[in-house]
Amino acid sequence: MSDTAAAAASDAEGSAARKGEHAPRRGEEKRGLFARIALFVRQVVAELKKVVRPTRQELVTYTSVVLVFVAVVMAFVTVVDLGLGQLTFLVFG
Repeated sequence: MSDTAAAAASDAEGSAARKGEHAPRRGEEKRGLFARIALFVRQVVAELKKVVRPTRQELVTYTSVVLVFVAVVMAFVTVVDLGLGQLTFLVFG
């Protein structure tokens, strides 16, 4: 087989894989719609059981950090905006 034929065959296999067309794994049968939905729901519930909720103190701390950060960014943007406004006024009169 020539190099171009091998490249074309490889590209055809790659495009089929990109389209989501894959062969079932060995020992894996194709599941029906409701079986796939049930599997998805079971996996979602299993992941939600792993979630650790923050304590009240952690929540207050996180919220405070976010609010302070937003206030600092707002102050910075305000100063830059006012500075650029003054600079524009000086340049263009």
